[in-house]
Amino acid sequence: MLKTVNRVVLGLLGLGLFALGSGVLLGGLDLQRRWGFDMPGWWPFRGPDDVVLGTVGRTRWREEGWWWPAVIAVLAVLLALLLWWFFAQLRRHRLGQVLVDSEDGAAARLNGRALEDAIEEEAQALDGVSRAHVRLSGRRTAPVARVRLLPEPHAEPAQTLGQLSREPLAHARDSAGLDRLPSKVRLREARHRAHRVA
Repeated sequence: MLKTVNRVVLGLLGLGLFALGSGVLLGGLDLQRRWGFDMPGWWPFRGPDDVVLGTVGRTRWREEGWWWPAVIAVLAVLLALLLWWFFAQLRRHRLGQVLVDSEDGAAARLNGRALEDAIEEEAQALDGVSRAHVRLSGRRTAPVARVRLLPEPHAEPAQTLGQLSREPLAHARDSAGLDRLPSKVRLREARHRAHRVA
């Protein structure tokens, strides 16, 4: 849904900016007089001397008691919407369900959170892994696993990645009946205290 909202918002914003920019360009270059066409009566930019917002437009409602509270309320709502949109971009989409081919013509639905938990538990049981966090994203028919591992100080990254690929991720792929389960693995640095030698 976020992709659809992004496309609609960006499309409307682009269309509005294109219309505004075209209108300012037509007025600023005086193209309607040069090319011999008329703009609608409500259009504010009619020539190079016109401004975007004139003195009458700027001061028309200033003396009204409701004007400033209305302006502040509209700006607050706009700010809230923009903040929601910004933080929605940062939040990665989590896959709610994975479609499993049950080989009888109907597709079963596997809870995405349950599959994430199963991969996490199996990954944390691997030798050299202190902690694991798994999140599934992508489409229901083609999930992508994002794995973050905190290795033990003695762990070898290549060996840990090989074990992760051969065991938890392969088991998850096979149990969900997927042809492939692309994975992005991030290893975090294992911090440990320095040992003193007396």
